[in-house]
Amino acid sequence: MSELPANQEHGRYPGANKLYSPPKLNESSPLRISVLLTCHNRRDQTLACLDRVFRQELPEGYILEVFLVDDGSTDGSGGAVRRHFPQVHILKGSGNLFWTGGMRVAYEAAKTTDPDFYLWLNDDTMLNPTAVATLLETHQLLGEQGDSSAIIVGSVKDPDTGRFTYGGVVRCSRWHPMKFAPVEPGDRPKPCDTFNGNCVLIPRNVARLVGNLDKAFTHAMGDTDYGLRALRAGCSNWVAPGSVGACRRNIPQNENTMTRRSFRERWRQVNKSKGLPPKEYASLLRRHGGPLWFVFWCLPYVRMMLGGRLPAK
Repeated sequence: MSELPANQEHGRYPGANKLYSPPKLNESSPLRISVLLTCHNRRDQTLACLDRVFRQELPEGYILEVFLVDDGSTDGSGGAVRRHFPQVHILKGSGNLFWTGGMRVAYEAAKTTDPDFYLWLNDDTMLNPTAVATLLETHQLLGEQGDSSAIIVGSVKDPDTGRFTYGGVVRCSRWHPMKFAPVEPGDRPKPCDTFNGNCVLIPRNVARLVGNLDKAFTHAMGDTDYGLRALRAGCSNWVAPGSVGACRRNIPQNENTMTRRSFRERWRQVNKSKGLPPKEYASLLRRHGGPLWFVFWCLPYVRMMLGGRLPAK
């Protein structure tokens, strides 16, 4: 893909006009939000996402600082971001970090600046102009009600159908600890058990308590684990009112053909980072699945051997 000439970049990405200068750390310093992203070969989408970030209508006294992991992109993503958004901190990945690994790297870099909030954001999530303000307002409301250790989850919807795609989830089965149902947003905050990591605001006190995404996970499951660990640590998870942006549901390209593949092909697909790696799933179940975790761990693989589909993530 060809890249825009320098004299056109601000016209296409208005958010690029908002240049970043490091704040002076004194008593009047603004509250800082570190936005964490990871990308791989989705240049135009990443640029569009960042443009939405830098056009946020923030409450007075807040600023954004972006940490982006370019995980081995070969489509010029890193260079394009550097030209269009020079205020972004770009971190290089090997191409094998995937989502959870990339977000871990971004968090470690942001942690050195000790921000007031961390904002997880997927680069395929297009924020509404007031998205971050909504998350902050929800955090403030809960704080006024005595909950100062709340993670705030932003819900996103399909840009074409308007249907809920990602956000907070709650356990929905009495017997299976890893069965979740979505928590669709309303006009007030709603509690949830854990969440998808598309748009999540984590205050500093929670981040210090829960820590980073766990190294046991490469791509999926890291966000689910984080939310459950937060609950165990005495924090809470809340879905903010309304939708904060748009994101299509990510349906694996091979999902519809999985049942027609040989056992060997299905097993190879399962073991990929974007499948359901047995070792990683065991880590999740061992930690959050109760005394019968091994039984629940076996179920999706038995289903797969019989020709069924893996559970949706």
